[in-house]
Amino acid sequence: MSSVDRRLLMDRSVAGRRAVTVPEPDVPLTPLPDASLLRDDLQLPEVTEGEVVRYFSLLSQLNFSIDTQYYPLGSCTMKYNPKLNDEMASLPGFSEIHPLQRDHTVQGALQILHELQDMLGEITGLPSVSVDPLAGAQGEFAGLLIARAFHEDRDEGEQRNVALIPDSAHGTNPASAAMAGLEVVTVPSDEHGNVSVEDLRNLADKRTAVFMLTIPNTVGLFEPNILEITKIIHDAGGLVYADGANLNALLGLAKLGYLGFDIAHSNLHKTFSTPHGGGGPGSGPVLVTDELAKYLPTPVVGEVDGKFSLVSPERTVGRLNGFQGSFGIVVRAYTYIRLMGLEGIKAIARNAIINANYIQSQLKDDFDVAYDRYCMHETVMSARRQKANGVSALDVAKRLIDYGIHPPTMYFPLIVPEALMIEPTETESKETLDAFIAVMKTIAAEAQESPELLHSAPHHAANTRLDEATAARKPILRGSDEAAD
Repeated sequence: MSSVDRRLLMDRSVAGRRAVTVPEPDVPLTPLPDASLLRDDLQLPEVTEGEVVRYFSLLSQLNFSIDTQYYPLGSCTMKYNPKLNDEMASLPGFSEIHPLQRDHTVQGALQILHELQDMLGEITGLPSVSVDPLAGAQGEFAGLLIARAFHEDRDEGEQRNVALIPDSAHGTNPASAAMAGLEVVTVPSDEHGNVSVEDLRNLADKRTAVFMLTIPNTVGLFEPNILEITKIIHDAGGLVYADGANLNALLGLAKLGYLGFDIAHSNLHKTFSTPHGGGGPGSGPVLVTDELAKYLPTPVVGEVDGKFSLVSPERTVGRLNGFQGSFGIVVRAYTYIRLMGLEGIKAIARNAIINANYIQSQLKDDFDVAYDRYCMHETVMSARRQKANGVSALDVAKRLIDYGIHPPTMYFPLIVPEALMIEPTETESKETLDAFIAVMKTIAAEAQESPELLHSAPHHAANTRLDEATAARKPILRGSDEAAD
């Protein structure tokens, strides 16, 4: 970073400057704590109010944002978030209510929750829904608790203690299974990127509690043997769980319940707008068959004679959080679904699939395709060809920053070496995709002709290449003159 850039960002302090003047107190002063508890080594900046405003405004302009840049972050569905959704969630009748109000004072909010339960049930073919989970991982955990409760009621709780999970799964799958007290057994993929049906058949037995499957999987592929897969698990007495992180590819085209799934979760903050870059907030409703409805997390919203109320399922696995889920995200998802309608919902999946296959077809001569077949909502490319010339997937991702494009997911799924997982989503135009394709082709040429250019990228960002290993092992947890240098 140049000295001018450093001045603009950091070195604004001038002795004697003040951003605020505190009036004389009109109440008695509280004595300070013992001096041994106070710090005098913090060199706090001395700046005017205008400098503070400019500093934080400039920082905000340096951030990547779905509203300002292309964000092909695979498996996270960073799509355009209609501002109407935010407006609806901000309405006083939604934003200013309290979760402890009596049901009769919040009938509109409860109706939203009830109707969204029905909508999600219709979309997925799993009719019983709780929107209580606060994120996809918590939805997974809820689904696994439901599976355990189901087997316990059949006096098979101790025997059925294994979760079968593909080697291409999201990392939260085995983590959630372990938290639910299940033993994780990995199911390998075959040469086409699908679950190995033969291995699954050999692994499914009387110990199987649940099989967790992401569909489409993390390589962006639909399982062509899905009906055989669900039958294998059901014949073994287990349940089939769908990781719904990639539901964006199925909307209006396929229903999880019709494919043989018993339990699923949906990431509202991915599929139904509210992109979750930055870590939240999220919402991960859990969806089940009617047979499993009595185990859903509490509360769910019921309706009797046109009146809505919070109710607890008969054999509920319990409450997962303090109140009724991420209500603001629920309102946004509800608005999005109502806005799109049936034909719009179908168009989401169709356009997402078209966009991903378009990118894959245009880049397969420049990067290796993990599995050279039609993909769904995302395509997984590999930089192994570039790696042979000393350029890694990380180098490609860092170079994309110089072109104003957020990097895709890197090094996942683990079954693909030098993986670059690219999800264009349905909301990106052909012009945006063509610009991205052109940049990727340029980077592929740079990797061949000037690999050092990629090794030292990004060159035009506020922060250049960081030493990530040292940052993780020897973090600097507070600022200092030495750290600034």
